[in-house]
Amino acid sequence: MGPLAAWLMKKVDAIWDGKIKPGFEMLVNNFSAGILSAGLAVASFYVFGPIFRAISDALGSGVDWLIAHSLLPLASIIIEPAKVLFLNNAINHGVLTPLGINQSAETGQSILFLLEANPGPGVGLLIAYSIFGTGLAKSTAPAAAIIQFFGGIHEIYFPYVLMKPLTLLATISGGMVGILTLTIFNAGLRAPAAPGSIIAVFLQTPGGSFVGVALSVLLSATTSFVIASIILRASRKSDDNGDLAAATAQMEGMKGKKSSVSGVLTDIEANTEQADEAREAATRSTPIHKIVFACDAGMGSSAMGASVLRNKIKKAGFTDVTVVNVAIANLVDDVDLIVTHQDLTPRARDKAPSAQHVSVSNFMSSPKYDEIVEELRETNGAPAT
Repeated sequence: MGPLAAWLMKKVDAIWDGKIKPGFEMLVNNFSAGILSAGLAVASFYVFGPIFRAISDALGSGVDWLIAHSLLPLASIIIEPAKVLFLNNAINHGVLTPLGINQSAETGQSILFLLEANPGPGVGLLIAYSIFGTGLAKSTAPAAAIIQFFGGIHEIYFPYVLMKPLTLLATISGGMVGILTLTIFNAGLRAPAAPGSIIAVFLQTPGGSFVGVALSVLLSATTSFVIASIILRASRKSDDNGDLAAATAQMEGMKGKKSSVSGVLTDIEANTEQADEAREAATRSTPIHKIVFACDAGMGSSAMGASVLRNKIKKAGFTDVTVVNVAIANLVDDVDLIVTHQDLTPRARDKAPSAQHVSVSNFMSSPKYDEIVEELRETNGAPAT
């Protein structure tokens, strides 16, 4: 529904594009987006609800079959790739958790609570990147490992997998070893560990399962580390900032919104920013016809900033320049100039490297807007009277 919703939203916005009084853009855009979203949500419930219910029932039957035939470790073949594709919540909360609650009510614990939440495979992969990775991936992996293991935010290691999809073998193998260990020790958790932090995992561990759970996390991390290290060393090459940034953007595209931890992975060092600014300076002699304001949601603050600049440009007499606002995740590299909050500029550069980028600290009032108008006089020539 994501691409369809975005296409419909563009069509709806086009109905009153340029017809709204300045200052009311956010009100109209928010209400139209809300009404359209509500309609799509209702339609999706009736169209896709039965489909996902059938899928959930089928997956539940599959888990029951794996348990009955002592093949539960094979579940990692589905769980680990699904995590990277952001299907983990559907599997964990839609299938494993309901079954685990039933088991826990009968026996006091369930192995199913730790199939997806085990932090071992992810932290093993990140430790391997910390030692055998290169470039930005190596420098950010230690911090990512801490966030993933103690904070329980597993999505922080997804871009590292997307950079080298072969490392899925490491996380799958680590998950299988972890589940096998839990099976051997008949260990499990009392309730779901959310988030999947080692702290939350131990808080939900019964006294009789502590050894099994601890070994499950340790051995799964070790297995993932060993296999990932072999893969990274065998394919060792220079990984520049763009690789990790592109993988992070790909992850956010699949998630459908900005990751709460992506800033750790996309921090651009000062010398890289200077190189970007030097490249942009070379493009400032070309005419500017399309200006985009980008923020997280593409509404709110960016809509107001776009309105302010649009009015300044109209007053200056430029009729061949369009100013629009979009979500930063939807940026494409066909824009002449992009205005973003200073904290989002590195992400915008990754999405549209050939555009000129302007950073502001306040969308509503910035001296940069007057500078943009002056630049238009230089690049576009005298406005039509």
